Amino acid sequence: MGGSSSSLTPSNSMKSITMTYVSQIDELTKEVVKLIEASEGRSRSRTANEQLRFNHAVHVLLTDLWKAVKSTPIRECSINKRSGWYSENPRYRAPLLTYKQMIAVFDGLLKIGFIEVTREGYFDRTIYQGKTTRFVARDELLERLQELDGHPAISIKPDMDAETIILLNKVDDKKVLQEYEDTPATERHRANLKKINSCFLKHWCDLEVQDTELAKLEARIANSVTKEPIDFSQRTLVRIFSNGSFKQGGRFYRGWWQNVPSEYRKYITIDEKRTAEFDFSQLNPHLLYHSKYKQLGSVDAYDRVLDGEHRKIVKQAFNAMVQASTPLKNCPRDIDMSGVAMNWPELRERILKAHKPIADLFFSGVGNHLQFQDSNIAERVMLHFADMDAPALPVHDSFILHHAYGESGEVEEAMRKAFFEVTGENISKIDEEILTWTYRKDQDDTLEAKTLNVNAILNADADVSQWRERHKHWYGSQS
Repeated sequence: MGGSSSSLTPSNSMKSITMTYVSQIDELTKEVVKLIEASEGRSRSRTANEQLRFNHAVHVLLTDLWKAVKSTPIRECSINKRSGWYSENPRYRAPLLTYKQMIAVFDGLLKIGFIEVTREGYFDRTIYQGKTTRFVARDELLERLQELDGHPAISIKPDMDAETIILLNKVDDKKVLQEYEDTPATERHRANLKKINSCFLKHWCDLEVQDTELAKLEARIANSVTKEPIDFSQRTLVRIFSNGSFKQGGRFYRGWWQNVPSEYRKYITIDEKRTAEFDFSQLNPHLLYHSKYKQLGSVDAYDRVLDGEHRKIVKQAFNAMVQASTPLKNCPRDIDMSGVAMNWPELRERILKAHKPIADLFFSGVGNHLQFQDSNIAERVMLHFADMDAPALPVHDSFILHHAYGESGEVEEAMRKAFFEVTGENISKIDEEILTWTYRKDQDDTLEAKTLNVNAILNADADVSQWRERHKHWYGSQS
């Protein structure tokens, strides 16, 4: 990062007195407001209303920059510089954020050298598409943000009144937010999600990874086209419906754990405890067969295609064919068939042949309807555990919970019940995929894995400094 032409040095009192994050961010906001205003050379002061919105914009950008600094890996921030974005779809917008004051603050931060642009944004008015401007904190502001006490995931309380039921539509092949009138269904979805999110916020979910492993994790995320940096402040969910319909899509998104690569999810902890991941076995095939009043049968839906070989590729192809609304003559770009001794048309036909009872459902665009069903199932499972004051963290159609709920049979019972309530049928099989968290395998026998608590973890190894630091702030905030 580059240097700065301005100074933002913490005062002695701020160094000597431990302050809450809220007071620190308020102090930082006040300082930055003064620095930007001093650089503007305005001939007249802002009105009271303008000043309120200006100060709020400073607070919003500084808060986002702090969250970015604490993400794994450090992420870029973004700002939408299209004026219409701030006035369109008021349901989804924070009322105090306005184009004029956000841009004034952004330009001011650039002028005083506290941020730098990493990618210029643009908007093409002929096709109504573009990209947002990306930026990061420069050295001086970065240092100040790193010195703040607390952690944004703990100190910054989510706005529980922000809209969580989101409706998307497609306009000229671009996904756009759509306004809607509330109905009993949308109000029920919102109330249920508020109950689920409230449960999540009462517990501390974390990722226990050794410091020596963090660089590998960061590289894994940076090199992924589907994963975003892990921002632990994203502790609540939104539900996103698609194609302008509350009968399509509806899956749950924006939880930080959903950006954890699958091989690292076994390190997720809930209230210091090890977790397991419970996955519906072949949920989409079950739902498709049930829709045709057929039984999937005992043979694995994906293994039956190539006699048990290349199951992962078959599953990817199966799901792509379900999601598609055209015949998919060419292989989807995200499916690598280099290790399969056949081409895409052959694999496509093998899947159709293996699933002849539901062949007419492929390429029919039924995927979004399936997502609506599996999201309703997921909602019921999460509500079941929220009633028990237990977070059930969703990753599409799987759930991460304290391992004991699997051992007691509670998870399987909840999943079977949810499936029956949505489909009216019993699911023939639910597989339980246990991803037991282990810190150091050579100590597993002595650590009593299933009753491991935070003290045992800390005594076992000190090389989990970020995990320990976040826990310290969490328990401090609860006292």
